[in-house]
Amino acid sequence: MDNEGDPRILFAAERTLFAWNRTGLSLMAFGFVVERFGLYLELQNIHKSLEVQRYLSFIGGLGFVLLGTFVAIYSVFQHRHFLQTLHQMEIPNGYNTRAAMYINAVVGFMGLMLSLYLVLGIV
Repeated sequence: MDNEGDPRILFAAERTLFAWNRTGLSLMAFGFVVERFGLYLELQNIHKSLEVQRYLSFIGGLGFVLLGTFVAIYSVFQHRHFLQTLHQMEIPNGYNTRAAMYINAVVGFMGLMLSLYLVLGIV
């Protein structure tokens, strides 16, 4: 079967890009929950003697947020590289191939802002 001129290839790539978007968002959300759970324990005075737990939850949570940010930004580069391999016939006329990349780039930028917020909040 000849796939040249088949727009389903482009749409499959976009679905993959948005799957990476969901993965990045999930990692960021999980990281935020991990980081805030340490703060919750500190505020509840449940573990008075384990101050190191607060910092471990901060580092772990921030790590997940940064990982999600990396996934969102890196997927934009991967998708852009893939688009360069497509023939013009595989892209429908008038179709904006950059919209999905912009969405992922904004998610990555928001992840960086969340990381900055968490770092400034701990200082």
